[in-house]
Amino acid sequence: MVRRFIRLLLCLIGVAVLGGGAFYLLTAPDPLPESHWAGLGAPDPANGEMVFWAGGCVSCHSAPGSEGDARLTLSGGLALKSPFGTFHVPNISPDEKAGIGAWTLAQFGNAMKRGVGPGGEHLYPSFPYGSYSRMSDKDVNDLFAYLKTLPKSANVTPPHELPFPYNIRLALGGWKFLYFNDQPRAALAKNDDKIKRGQYLVEGPGHCGECHTPRNGLGGFQADQWLAGAPNPEGKGRIPDITPASNSIGGWSEADIANYLETGFTPDFDSVGGSMVDVQRNIARLPAADREAIAAYLKVVPGR
Repeated sequence: MVRRFIRLLLCLIGVAVLGGGAFYLLTAPDPLPESHWAGLGAPDPANGEMVFWAGGCVSCHSAPGSEGDARLTLSGGLALKSPFGTFHVPNISPDEKAGIGAWTLAQFGNAMKRGVGPGGEHLYPSFPYGSYSRMSDKDVNDLFAYLKTLPKSANVTPPHELPFPYNIRLALGGWKFLYFNDQPRAALAKNDDKIKRGQYLVEGPGHCGECHTPRNGLGGFQADQWLAGAPNPEGKGRIPDITPASNSIGGWSEADIANYLETGFTPDFDSVGGSMVDVQRNIARLPAADREAIAAYLKVVPGR
């Protein structure tokens, strides 16, 4: 009887070990190899600046309350509260110790497109690599070059404040297994070059869905509700539906949307408000053709 119990116990331990090993293999950090980032050629910092504004990097990574040129010092420090705990936005200035000045292109690219940190660890999706995974390697290379031109900051941001079990980074591999991919977010019936550009900007560097799409209890997008509006992740209120079926911008023309992104004024002469103020201010720096492309995409994305 004792031997049978021991055999059963050993079998259960073996199954647990095998299961744990299989889980790790399926969910381990999966960075792109160094060779993937080699041979991209000389970066274009001017294009990198446009990617920077499309991605709204200053909105999270500049010091809270900073204005003017001070916004370009990406010292971090913003506290993002969520149902999973508080995430502290890191310093991504070119400082070699407190920022990302000592990172290689491969480390930066893998953080952006694979959600893997410089030490090979999973990154939390509060950093929207789920969207940035759709970016081109060229844009990542150019953005990295532009970031190197910005002022350094020695500010050291505190670690995330996350309760158990959200403080276990290994579990992020399971989250990635369920929700992380680089496929298009929306299937479009019409998809010319202008709309393709808009889709790239909205679904990639612009990461619009991170706020405008509802999530389930594990923080994964509800894929069938793309851009259909969601609870405000930072407090009261709701982020609006921006599909063609919405009550907010559903009746706007492409020109109305493009003008709003440039000026901050709606067709009925109201003005942008809330967290969208920063987003609009950033997008206003893009070429007019990019704002028009975003508008074109938002008019053909499936209504919800």
